[in-house]
Amino acid sequence: MFEELTLLQLQQYWWIIISLLGGLFAFIMFVQGGQTLIGKLSKGDEVLKTMLINSLGRKWELGFTTLVLFGGALFAAFPLFYSTSFGGAYWVWMAILFCFIIQAVSYEYRKKPDNFLGQKVYEGFLFINGSLGVILLGVAIATFFSGSSFLVDENNFSHWQTPYRGLEALGSVFNLSLGFALFFLVRISGALYFINNINNETIKERAIKSIKLDMLIFLFFFLVFLSLLFTKDGFAYDENAFVFIQEYKYLQNFLDMPIVLGMFVVGVLMVVIAVFATIHLNMTCCIKTGGVGIVLTVMALFLNVGFNNTAYYPSTFDLQSSLTIQNSSGSHYTLTTMSYVSLMVPFVIAYITYVWYQMDKVKITKEEMEDPHGHNY
Repeated sequence: MFEELTLLQLQQYWWIIISLLGGLFAFIMFVQGGQTLIGKLSKGDEVLKTMLINSLGRKWELGFTTLVLFGGALFAAFPLFYSTSFGGAYWVWMAILFCFIIQAVSYEYRKKPDNFLGQKVYEGFLFINGSLGVILLGVAIATFFSGSSFLVDENNFSHWQTPYRGLEALGSVFNLSLGFALFFLVRISGALYFINNINNETIKERAIKSIKLDMLIFLFFFLVFLSLLFTKDGFAYDENAFVFIQEYKYLQNFLDMPIVLGMFVVGVLMVVIAVFATIHLNMTCCIKTGGVGIVLTVMALFLNVGFNNTAYYPSTFDLQSSLTIQNSSGSHYTLTTMSYVSLMVPFVIAYITYVWYQMDKVKITKEEMEDPHGHNY
């Protein structure tokens, strides 16, 4: 089946899978967003704090699973991106990985006996993971559009051209706008998740108040990002793989790919509808609507930067070193073999859905958290 596809078709197939996994990971980062809300929603009440942390503690591993799938698929299908980005911008990626490592440690050891660091230290780690980790990840993804300073030589060895090793991306308003937009988006989805998962009026009321403020801030940064994106020059390449600067490239990509544009518009509208229904219609199930909206929006952005003859990891130092889905992928044999493995992805998604359903059949209550025989994070 997959053997009959051309190399370009396989490359496009894998970019679609990566875009989907990226969207799913952005949705599951409601865990990170929720971690930044623990103090705000509990306000020192230990029972409420325990409810919030246990609500997230039952889902954080799903985020790790999706992150591994996303990263593994991206680096396996497009190994030149792995060597270029991780080999060059390693300070940013190491900081991101550190933020996710301390998340896992925090859930595991926060309530352990003889915890010499104390609960507040681990709760601080959770906040760092949900704030710094998310912002850095958004900044790193923004460089797919804005570019980085590197050179890839004739032997496919990459040479980073700044001593900051990726941290220079933090000096771009464009990159930061996406980083902060993502931060406030996951806070919104985190609050929506708490409303759906926890049976407590105090948490619900405080979560709604948080959504009202975070939505305004999110819209500001998101509109700044979109305005810069649609007016900036992009990195295109022709049939000879020659990379050149094209005006309004990313806006033109949406216009040239109406299906992708439709996904983006529908995704944004679904997030807005989820927020509106939660605030004004008192609905508690809007994490599902908002979640699908996040997946569609992020997936559309990845498709925008990878398709339509666009360099998805452009070099601002040497245009011809820019990475595209065609010049950075594995071989036809590798992608074909991986494509058969990709048939497992629906089963993984089905497993995640099943586990989610089983864990959420009954909402978290105060009584459950006060049960001395129950398991608490």
